[in-house]
Amino acid sequence: MVDFLMKNFNQSEGVHIFQGVGGCGLNKETETLTGFLKYGYDGEDFLELDLTQLKWIARREEALFVKQLWDMETQSLFFNADLVTNQCPYWLNGSLVGGQSTLLRTDNPSVSLLQKTPSSPVRCHATGFYPERFLMFWRKDGEEIHEGVAHGNVLTNQDITFQYYVDLDILSIPPQDWVRYDCVFQFTGGVDRIVIKLDKTLIKTNRGKNK
Repeated sequence: MVDFLMKNFNQSEGVHIFQGVGGCGLNKETETLTGFLKYGYDGEDFLELDLTQLKWIARREEALFVKQLWDMETQSLFFNADLVTNQCPYWLNGSLVGGQSTLLRTDNPSVSLLQKTPSSPVRCHATGFYPERFLMFWRKDGEEIHEGVAHGNVLTNQDITFQYYVDLDILSIPPQDWVRYDCVFQFTGGVDRIVIKLDKTLIKTNRGKNK
């Protein structure tokens, strides 16, 4: 529903409020459209648009004169009817579709291992995921670790997905122990996980993959 204040105006007896309210509804199952447009004066019903007969209904005696004038403005009648029965549902449907496409997005990330030099930390990098509710960490023997781990900042991609990384310092890890480590990405509250083993052959460098 869209509320709007049409105008405030002064008369000899003081300040009065002339207020309009219009809205529409869309039943997604039946595809039925509904709309309404009505005005109030000092908080009481004043005029309402009859969309079936395309005329104004006076809700109080003082509105009869305005009704007669507005009924003669046929262009305004057609404009108002089109506004609440065609334009408003169109905007509403567009907002619902756009909102659902955002709220229901579950873009999954691309997770990879990166390393600048053989002695640099191994970066577990995730990108292209949505929403921004996730867990990402390094594990050893299936348990989350914090020592030797550095977390990055969440960044936004151009398509409004996100990217994030977690670095692991490997200098104190013997090569034979690499198999005990892995990186985990999981959406908060989710069940599925993306797990990547700390494997030299999976690490991407400026020279490509390690061998």
